[in-house]
Amino acid sequence: MLDRVLRFFITLFLAMAGGALFNLASPLLTLFISTEILKADMGIFKLTFAGLLCILLGAVVGGVAGFFLSSYFIRQLKRFSAWVEIQMSKTPIHDVIAGAVGLFIGLIIANLLGYAFSKIPIVGEYIPVIFSIVLGYLGIQITIRKRRELTGLFDFIPKFVREVAKNHEPGQSGKAAAPAAAAAVAGSDKHYKLLDTSVIIDGRIADICETGFIEGTLLIPVFVLEELQHIADSADALKRTRGRRGLDILQKIRQEKHMKVEVTEVDFEDIPEVDSKLVQLGQQVGGKIITNDFNLNKVAQLRGVEVLNINALSNAVKPVVIPGEDMTVNIVKSGKEPGQGVAYLDDGTMIVVENGQRHLNETIQVEVTSALQTAAGRMIFAKPKN
Repeated sequence: MLDRVLRFFITLFLAMAGGALFNLASPLLTLFISTEILKADMGIFKLTFAGLLCILLGAVVGGVAGFFLSSYFIRQLKRFSAWVEIQMSKTPIHDVIAGAVGLFIGLIIANLLGYAFSKIPIVGEYIPVIFSIVLGYLGIQITIRKRRELTGLFDFIPKFVREVAKNHEPGQSGKAAAPAAAAAVAGSDKHYKLLDTSVIIDGRIADICETGFIEGTLLIPVFVLEELQHIADSADALKRTRGRRGLDILQKIRQEKHMKVEVTEVDFEDIPEVDSKLVQLGQQVGGKIITNDFNLNKVAQLRGVEVLNINALSNAVKPVVIPGEDMTVNIVKSGKEPGQGVAYLDDGTMIVVENGQRHLNETIQVEVTSALQTAAGRMIFAKPKN
């Protein structure tokens, strides 16, 4: 049905275009065929008989051409619409809205500037068009790239409303609200464990919760949830995937029956960084921070907040290897140095095998020569067993 409607409008458009073009040739017809009938006024829109004939002939030619060419135009239109749909599906809705707003603002500015320059002789008619193209494009690009900063300009409105609401609460001012709420949380004596953004996205905390090794209550601050939401809404596909994974991990943790999870609304609006807010909350509630962020680990320890490092736990539970121990490994790729081969244990530990390149894609027996243990992970060095 849609194809028929499109074919009708395409045929109608080309018929009208053909009639208009052929009407321009009507003076040539009266020039070669000089008869009074062709020059006679028809009394309709000041058309002559020659002009009417040219319009009818052009409409017929254009209509026939439109009927046969409409299939091609419809295919190209569908292909273009499919391409637009694919591009739109790849673009976050926030960027689409921001781009539309930027285009609207750019066209308004272009219209105002174009009107001021439209009186210039010769080029004045084209200046508004140039302004519309340039400023419309700039409006789209600026609003998409600076969306976070632009939306941040309006954050003062909800903050102002919250401050007014806090100031009107009996017996409590806006500045004392966060410490009082944190004190109420601290007074509950639930042995809180605070989760930061990195450990949630990492995902291993969900598996640890399933084992029951973590006691007490997991405390998830609202500012960590907001940061996860911002990451999930990012224009970068990798960040967007990480953010959505973090939200899925949180949902999985909250569904654990033997694990208590709480979300606190305590926020420190005078502190911009999420890590600093987390350390401040940890100090006030007397809880421990679960993280795998190296920098947050150091800062929290300096400020007297206990930290549970997931990477340290992972390294601690890895099986210990000693020099001289035999292992069976599969050489999967070449190493950085000439002749080296690289293998991996099931837990992801890298094994660098001396002279192992010639055994590429083979499973061989190796002898451990040394092991390097760091906070970032572990690396084992070995050589083929003779």
